[in-house]
Amino acid sequence: MQDTEFIPYIVNPREDTGLYNAKFGIWLFLASEVMLFGSLFSAYILLRVGSFSWPVQSEIQNVTIGAVNSVVLLTSSILFILAWTALKADDVAKYKRFMMGVIALAFVFLSLKGVEYYQHFSHGEFPKTSVFLGLYFLMTGLHALHIIGGILVNSFYIGPGMHLRSINKQWFINRVEVAGLYWHFVDLVWIFLFSTLYLL
Repeated sequence: MQDTEFIPYIVNPREDTGLYNAKFGIWLFLASEVMLFGSLFSAYILLRVGSFSWPVQSEIQNVTIGAVNSVVLLTSSILFILAWTALKADDVAKYKRFMMGVIALAFVFLSLKGVEYYQHFSHGEFPKTSVFLGLYFLMTGLHALHIIGGILVNSFYIGPGMHLRSINKQWFINRVEVAGLYWHFVDLVWIFLFSTLYLL
């Protein structure tokens, strides 16, 4: 295996971008994610503007659960920052506690989303029921998949991925920072989803 010391820009920033490789890569990835969700939001706007009738979304959606989920994800973002800060301070125990809090809140979010889905299904509201519900299930379902992906990555970084820290401490810190950027993006997307699908 090639020594990480000889892999350029794995820890130190590149001269051309000012970013180390992983951070440069995650920004490119997030740019593609912006295009993905941006196309879905654009479809929502076009379909809503072109529709002769559109439901009052706040009457269909459980705004209370959506608002609670917003608080849950924002809190998880704060915990992630605290975890990264603890890791930089070399407090691994505190880092793991905060990261477990992030993962626990992610499961709370998915559980509440499951309750919402159950409420819709129990009222006979399915993706095929209306254009709005089709968009709702598509957009929130895709977001939920991103949450699951985040859970897997974060779990890796408090489990098997910890071996990276013994190879190169700063390398590991950088990887956790990159995971945090992804997590903050997922939280930001939810704020737009909540505002668009619940409140408008």
